[in-house]
Amino acid sequence: MTVQGTPVLIGCAHGTNSPVGQQAVRDLLDAVRLALPGVEVREAYVDVHGPTLADVIADLPVAEEGLAAVVVPLLLAGGYHVHHDIAEAVAMRPDVVAAGALGPDARLTAIVLDRLREAHVSHESTLVLAAAGSSDERAMADTEAAAEMLRGTWEGPVRVAFAAGHPPSVAEAVRSARNYGEDGTVAVASFLLVPGVFQARLEEAGADVVTPALAPHPELVSIVIDRYGSFVHR
Repeated sequence: MTVQGTPVLIGCAHGTNSPVGQQAVRDLLDAVRLALPGVEVREAYVDVHGPTLADVIADLPVAEEGLAAVVVPLLLAGGYHVHHDIAEAVAMRPDVVAAGALGPDARLTAIVLDRLREAHVSHESTLVLAAAGSSDERAMADTEAAAEMLRGTWEGPVRVAFAAGHPPSVAEAVRSARNYGEDGTVAVASFLLVPGVFQARLEEAGADVVTPALAPHPELVSIVIDRYGSFVHR
């Protein structure tokens, strides 16, 4: 049961045509619901399919005081979708605020490392940290910050590449690692939230190992709750 006066948590993801990816977003939000009894959790998207964030916000009653909702971007970096699409959607509602993206955050690095351990990737292997890609420099900076966190824990080289939107592509990064004679396995470490067309591109890039997308993982739930909690003291 929702506690009266408690802001709604709107988890706003990018959107994907992949049914598996769509379900992964819903599963993440279901896990947040279990962790936050008394908080209403709604889903929204900035692209590909609905419900759109603007429609979800419009459906909320206006709060007479305090906040009606906190939007938590289910995005690993803060780029155009965070700073334009989400910011624009909340701009007309002073009782709705937007939290920051899920990253950079050391807990995302921990998830990447868990995926690498699950795939039995040796710490001497070359990693290609593969993000979605963006033309927004703020998103690029967040991805590079994530790579730096990974470099602090990984013995082998760590490269950054993108599934779309910005060079180098994941396939180019894999080829470069082999051309430069970096020893051992070349592993693509997925830095995508859920499966979809971008994850498929990673799997076609020619690496020895490709790790799955980050969801599901309990640390994602922890990050979402922290982003919500930065505006709501419970």
